[in-house]
Amino acid sequence: MRIGDLDLGEQPLFLAPMEDITDPSFRYLCKKFGADVMYTEFISSDGLIRDGAKSIKKLDISDYERPMGIQLYGHIVESMVEATHRAVKAEPEIIDINYGCPVRKIANRGAGAGMLANIPLMMEMTRAIVEASPIPVTVKTRLGWDENQKVIVEVAEQLQDLGIAALTIHGRTRAQMYKGTADWTLIGEVKNNPRMKIPVIGNGDITTPLEAREAFDRYGVDGIMIGRAAVGKPWLFQHVKHYLNTGELLPAPTVSEKVDMARLQFAKSLEVKSEPVGIYEMRRHLSNYFKGLPHFKEMRLKLLTSLDEKEIFSLLEEVREKYGDHTPEDPGSFWDK
Repeated sequence: MRIGDLDLGEQPLFLAPMEDITDPSFRYLCKKFGADVMYTEFISSDGLIRDGAKSIKKLDISDYERPMGIQLYGHIVESMVEATHRAVKAEPEIIDINYGCPVRKIANRGAGAGMLANIPLMMEMTRAIVEASPIPVTVKTRLGWDENQKVIVEVAEQLQDLGIAALTIHGRTRAQMYKGTADWTLIGEVKNNPRMKIPVIGNGDITTPLEAREAFDRYGVDGIMIGRAAVGKPWLFQHVKHYLNTGELLPAPTVSEKVDMARLQFAKSLEVKSEPVGIYEMRRHLSNYFKGLPHFKEMRLKLLTSLDEKEIFSLLEEVREKYGDHTPEDPGSFWDK
């Protein structure tokens, strides 16, 4: 699979951009475990062109993360073009346009998935960004606004004709938010449309190596994007790749191995963001690392309320001592669910 001049090999795995989740500390773990392409947290075009500190900080890219994409969102064409110029200066490999975020405060302003309610503006904006960017422009979007307006097949052709280099499709409508089940049939229809020549990346409900294999085999997508399933499970990329290459399921990591991962990510979070932000933004990851452990409620509460880094590291060691090499499920049941 290629995006512009980028050769990503066969069946590449993408880490989905997620606000307050895909920060440098989480990306560090996902890259370590084999994510082929990653993106920044999405960046507001308005925030970027107004020199908002949070938006500018998100432009930071380390060489080990490459190839990297910077994802932008907004509802004003001129602002998105100016933001593109600024983002390009950070030297990413890809500029990605977010036409998929369903969150009300974004979509109701006409940004993110809100663009699915105004296709002419989506096309005007895409054309302007492609013309403004010296590097490949990609798009991430959804099936449509709601059940009665699943327009992705036609929209995909139009976006391709405007010069985007790849298209990622989340298999839900904006109305669905993250509820229900992702519908991959329309993703497959886009991919198998004889008019489509650019790579199509599928996204939605890929939580196991088996589901990844089915997505490639059944729907023919060029790549897969993994999002929420990787939170607290950055090793998922390694397990998916191993299964795609060998047909063998790796055993689920032990609690002790998960503690090692959590400690590494927490240390990176503190390095990048310091206290207390590095602690606050690590909490959702800690919650997911140890999901499913028996009799864990009290320990979980301590991990998610402490504001002392030494105490959190100590609590992680307590988790290791208590659960050690415990693996909640055997490899078969773990991946079959």
